Amino acid sequence: MKITIFGCTGNVGKECLQQAITAGHDITVLLRSPAKLPEALTSQLEVVQGDGLEYQDVLAAISAGTRAVVFAVGVDEKTSPENLCTDVTINIIKAMRERDVKRLVWCGGGSNLLPGDDVGFGAKFVRWYAEHFLKLRHFDKEHQLELLNANLDIDWIGARPLQMKQGPHTGQYRVGYDRFGPTSSISFADCADFMLSQLTESEWIHKAPIIQY
Repeated sequence: MKITIFGCTGNVGKECLQQAITAGHDITVLLRSPAKLPEALTSQLEVVQGDGLEYQDVLAAISAGTRAVVFAVGVDEKTSPENLCTDVTINIIKAMRERDVKRLVWCGGGSNLLPGDDVGFGAKFVRWYAEHFLKLRHFDKEHQLELLNANLDIDWIGARPLQMKQGPHTGQYRVGYDRFGPTSSISFADCADFMLSQLTESEWIHKAPIIQY
């Protein structure tokens, strides 16, 4: 499948990229600094130099024939601009419509509580912590989800991972609206596993389940 990955040099994005290469996808990535990508990978994909905050760069990365977009852009609390993910997503949605691409798989956050979540004390603590100590990331992801909910012509699927960390690619994890808390976790590799599995699945369209062990 011809796909475009945004955020391919972050922890989740690197896993998405490597797993997509292994699966044999035809991959395009958008990078402000292509030198960040190991040379061994560049021959296995198309690299477009540009910025996700610039619409024409996003349009160049989502070329004709693209069938799905993977969004793994991360937020740095110290250096990222406000609403980075939301603003990049605005450009992605516009470009997807121009290129007639329907599927968008994106990585959200477990601190964004949704209807259907089994909300206990642990989930409330996760949200409180994010609102006070991870404000940029938390509110950007909330705004991104609001944007997506207003654009249901796009077949988007979200993943809300909890306490992401380095770890093995097991392919074994829970997906849904189960109770969670500060001890819940998922590896970057398994978050990427779920995201790539949703390139062709339909169960979670217009939903963003929690991903956890």
